[in-house]
Amino acid sequence: MALPPPDPQFVLRGTGAAVHTLHFSCGGPEPDIPVLFSGSENGFIHVWNLRTHRVDTALDGHGRKSVYCVETMGGKDRLLSQGRDQRICLWDLAEGRTAVTDSVSMEHVGFCRCSLLKVAQGRWLMAMAARSLEEVQILELPSKTSVCTLKPEVGAKLGMPMCLKLWQLNCGSQPVLLAGYEDGSVVLWNVSMGKALSRLVCHQEPVMSLDFDSEKAKGISGSSEKVLSIWSLNEQQNLQVCKTHELVNAGISDITIRPDKKILATGGWDHRIRIFGWKKLKPLAVLDYHTATVHCVSFSDHRNPRDRLLAAGSKDQRISVWSIYAQT
Repeated sequence: MALPPPDPQFVLRGTGAAVHTLHFSCGGPEPDIPVLFSGSENGFIHVWNLRTHRVDTALDGHGRKSVYCVETMGGKDRLLSQGRDQRICLWDLAEGRTAVTDSVSMEHVGFCRCSLLKVAQGRWLMAMAARSLEEVQILELPSKTSVCTLKPEVGAKLGMPMCLKLWQLNCGSQPVLLAGYEDGSVVLWNVSMGKALSRLVCHQEPVMSLDFDSEKAKGISGSSEKVLSIWSLNEQQNLQVCKTHELVNAGISDITIRPDKKILATGGWDHRIRIFGWKKLKPLAVLDYHTATVHCVSFSDHRNPRDRLLAAGSKDQRISVWSIYAQT
């Protein structure tokens, strides 16, 4: 008989609003305190101290509009956040500072999270949904120089970009973008050439979230329907469906593959977190704690595998933090 799923290791409360995004920063050297950043619907970014389980700092830079993406840029003092105020803010939190140091205006009104990729020391590429409905803009940070705008072919009718994932095979290789669109397709873009390499229709409904494992050249996506789609990239840079997995309930808000590529987690509209083995998509656990939609799931970047955590943020204003399959 299977073991019952565990309870959360601890629960973080006090955001005062639905939690839309989570990001860990736990890989620093001792005595660096591991932290979890959360972004919520009331416009606040909370910096949680994972030793005390309390908020160390609350950042307010999005005019009380929902924050739906938070990323660190090479250490926990450099932060990027994206909000419904149509701004992407850059923060420098060193020495207790809490002010926005720079920002990028967005003219896109959807919920598409931007994607960051470090391309050199102190240099990043950022992909974000552009003003024109179907387009994606690539900027270089911190200079904010435009690299390119990715436009679908005339008549492609992809709809809005819904989720983005910038990646490169290794440090010197060309950056590539995977984008999930409103029409249910995933498109692979060559960023330096500004052109689409491959398109695959994975879902009947808009692609809500995707993640990609560049080592195995394999990705996964979820939508508002009951299906997870696993697809791969062949040597000719063509996307192809490998398999699909039918879920019990419809609606996936977020998908993330753990950094060691052993397991993945999904956050569902049915209030549940589901854990799968990444190799064969074997269902491993259903974590049933939240009382509303789970908007986001995130794995920690602890150096020691035993310390690894999984966090989930929900519409119920709580963040559950779990220690599962940490020893593998």
